Amino acid sequence: MSILLFSLSANLAHATTNSAVWSLEQRSPFNVKDQETKTQAYHPLKHAKQAWKICTLVPHLKDAYWIGIDYGLVQHAKALNITLDLFEAGSYYGKDKQLGQLSHCMNGDYDAILLGAVDPKLLSSFHQPITKPVIALVNRIDNRKVTTRIGVNWYQMGWLAGNFIKQDVEQGNAGQASVALLTGPEKMGGSEWVEEGIKAALQLSPDAKPASTNSLKSSKITISSIRYADNNRNLYRDQLHYLLKDQTPDYILGSAVAIEAAVGQLAITQASQASKLTSQPEQEPVSKIKLVSSYLSPAVLRGLFRNRVAFSSDDSVVLQGKLAIDVVVRELEGAKSFGDIGPAIQGLQGDVLKKYQLTDSLAPAEFYPIYRVKSNKKL
Repeated sequence: MSILLFSLSANLAHATTNSAVWSLEQRSPFNVKDQETKTQAYHPLKHAKQAWKICTLVPHLKDAYWIGIDYGLVQHAKALNITLDLFEAGSYYGKDKQLGQLSHCMNGDYDAILLGAVDPKLLSSFHQPITKPVIALVNRIDNRKVTTRIGVNWYQMGWLAGNFIKQDVEQGNAGQASVALLTGPEKMGGSEWVEEGIKAALQLSPDAKPASTNSLKSSKITISSIRYADNNRNLYRDQLHYLLKDQTPDYILGSAVAIEAAVGQLAITQASQASKLTSQPEQEPVSKIKLVSSYLSPAVLRGLFRNRVAFSSDDSVVLQGKLAIDVVVRELEGAKSFGDIGPAIQGLQGDVLKKYQLTDSLAPAEFYPIYRVKSNKKL
């Protein structure tokens, strides 16, 4: 069964779109949480006018999300025959390293920079002139010189995941439900807006704290714990170990890396409870906990198939990478800024294959990060 599921996810990833038209969303106003969207049919470029050289900075390549972005970047850079250099900061805590990389890109012979910022205010700490076009890649950048962002609305990503829980609680006629959050590094990347979107969907006030009494009276749902960590499976295993010692929430909602760790940790805890080795025999069984992911990964996809994960948002990261290359080339060739643009977010459950092809959701299973694509055009 596991081999079949692995094969399915690999085949899905291989089927990356070669369509002549991409279905995208244009969102406005730019760089804010609450946005209106318009669907548009986007015709990608078939070639670039010259051998552009693009510098791309990302927080890390440690999980399926940024590996999927890398795959999309690489595929479309090859298709357009341009040069791409990619640098990673190592983690969301690598601000100084990313600033050094940004300086290298700004001083080097690059035509433009795709910046997957580790911090929305990164450019406030960049103390040299911004002399090249900078486009925000996935994560928002709070700077007036950045007027294009490729990605999705992270507030909406959180809202979709939270709304699944809200509807699931209502359909189950539960009197009260608890949710533990493991959304990623605190206030870095998109985690802050994801958390706010979750709380909005659950009808909790934005500043609601764990087990807080300031949630809206109509809500049946309480956030029982909020835990932050870098996207590292071992760190999340530790977080989950202590979480499950303290409580048994009805739902765990987190990043894909957190949910991947939770699948394994719940299996271990469940086996311990079943064999009566748990130190808290009166604790509720962890088998009742439902797992919800704020974005997709191959392991989360397999969890959906196996009914170990109840829900996942999916924001088509491969398509985001392709779109970033397409847009930066268009702007270098004279197009106006694109504002906030990216694919629509999908909500995935166990019947995912009946509803979606997931053609742009994941990199192929055998893909390893690529840091350089070199154009063979003569300059």
